[in-house]
Amino acid sequence: MGKFTRFLCRGGTWLSALLALLLAAGCASAPTPTANEPDSPLLRLAPASLGRTLALHQQLTVAARGQTHRLDVILEADADSVRLAMMNLGQTVARLQWDGRELTETRASWWPAAVKGERILSDLQLVLWPAQAISAALPGGWTLDAHDTERVLRRQGTVVATVSYPSAAHAELVNLQHGYRLSIESRPLGGLT
Repeated sequence: MGKFTRFLCRGGTWLSALLALLLAAGCASAPTPTANEPDSPLLRLAPASLGRTLALHQQLTVAARGQTHRLDVILEADADSVRLAMMNLGQTVARLQWDGRELTETRASWWPAAVKGERILSDLQLVLWPAQAISAALPGGWTLDAHDTERVLRRQGTVVATVSYPSAAHAELVNLQHGYRLSIESRPLGGLT
């Protein structure tokens, strides 16, 4: 069993909770893509295309612009939906649910409006969903190279983001387009995966 397969069995995600954490901390003025450099495509893959169920507790460590922040995430996914709760200092600050047709968000009043659920879902799917499903959904000019220990997202041959899986419970994302690094430690939630 490859490292990526073991990682999926034990779970892991990076999500754009990273962006939420950076915005909430006041340090996320990520560069906006120009007309010549469009933002990464938004994935909208069916929950069933994951091909498994997940129930995970994750600790995210975000490094950007010389600062480091942490956030806890609870993720549950099955054939019908993907459910996500983001927590800061033990309080749930945002919830997302995706059923393959509609993305529903609830958030604390102070949670940044600039943090979009569609980006969180897309990031989640880039890390966890099967590479074949992702590749089939990418627009023209975008490619995903995937191996047991790494994924590389490219636009017209230029690397935009990488995800590596150094162990079964650990993943790291480097987003070159928005200038951040995310480390994810995952463990089963209640013994379920």
